[in-house]
Amino acid sequence: MFDGFLALAPKCGSCELDYGFADSADGPAVFIMFIVGAVVVGLALWVEFTFEPAIWLHLSMWFTLAIVLSLALARPLKGLMIALQYHHRAEEGRFDK
Repeated sequence: MFDGFLALAPKCGSCELDYGFADSADGPAVFIMFIVGAVVVGLALWVEFTFEPAIWLHLSMWFTLAIVLSLALARPLKGLMIALQYHHRAEEGRFDK
C-alpha cells in the first residue's frame, strides 16, 4: 500500500487496485492529535501529581513520547482512512446544478 513511510503507491502490488481514489487529507493527523494529546496529557498529569518531577524531566519525557506515538500511529491511521474510503466508496463531493 505504501511506497515509503507515508507516500501511497500508485497501485496495489497484489491485486493491482488503483489507489487514484484515495485521499486521506488531514484525517489521520486529526486523530493522531486527539489520541496522542489525550495520552500525553493524561500521563503528564498523573506523573506530576504522583512523583512531582522537575520540569526538564517532564519536557524530555513527554516531548519524546509525543513524537514516538505520532510516528507510530501515522501509517496505520492513514491506511485505515484509505481502507474506509474504499469500503464506503467515498469520492469527492459533486455540485450538480
